[in-house]
Amino acid sequence: MTVQIPTRPATPAPEDAGGIRDTAIPLTRLTRVELRKLVDTRAGFWLAASIGVISVVVAVAMLIADRNSPENLNFGQFFGMMNIPTGIILPVLAILLVTGEWSQRTALTTFTMEPRRERVVLAKLAAALIAGVTAVIISLGLGALANIVADIAYTDPAGAWSFTAAGLNSFVLQMFGLLLGFGFAALILNTPGAIVAYFALPTALMLLTELVPWFGDNVGQWLDPGSTNAPFQSGDWATGGEWARLIVSAMVWIAIPLTLGVIRVLRSEVK
Repeated sequence: MTVQIPTRPATPAPEDAGGIRDTAIPLTRLTRVELRKLVDTRAGFWLAASIGVISVVVAVAMLIADRNSPENLNFGQFFGMMNIPTGIILPVLAILLVTGEWSQRTALTTFTMEPRRERVVLAKLAAALIAGVTAVIISLGLGALANIVADIAYTDPAGAWSFTAAGLNSFVLQMFGLLLGFGFAALILNTPGAIVAYFALPTALMLLTELVPWFGDNVGQWLDPGSTNAPFQSGDWATGGEWARLIVSAMVWIAIPLTLGVIRVLRSEVK
């Protein structure tokens, strides 16, 4: 007698099975998660909130201090002044975004959910840039509001809607500082160390540029961020040479640390 053993139907391979979708986490979702991480800690929340609070304080202070100088109460001036505190806070936020997981030992969870570390780094960079653009938009909105108040409260030329190159210059400096902080954070992967490096190293080079004339005339004007950023702190359009010096300093202070930092994130052992 012949016994027939029932056989199970062959399971199609994943590449041949119809209707099987890629289970990779979309980059947009990773970016939303990283944006949430910007404000889900006490330090991150208050740093982000302080951007709006300090901008309001700056606007009120300008309205009071420049009441006898109405020519200084215009849209361009309000926007430029509000970007000064924002330019200090945004790089610190970017540092916390990158180093927070390594300092709090939550990187293992992140890289378990998304093993491809380069996607996590890209999502963090996208979140930092979105935060920077959002901060500039907030400054524009509050600057417009303060300008309307100046137009109502004071006489001409207060409340003028003049907007010079200072607007573009402020945006360039915001992005420069933000990427500088991001690069140091990726390279060091430690919050206190990255913050100290962000503030101390450019300051040390600026002092060297000021104290050693030869260095300042030949090297500092290309590598010192204080010197290369100075033309962008005025209301005039930067020249081609000034843009070239800014790009060179960005290659040294942003591109190199960021590249080495990404390599370190990809290869570092997660503990």
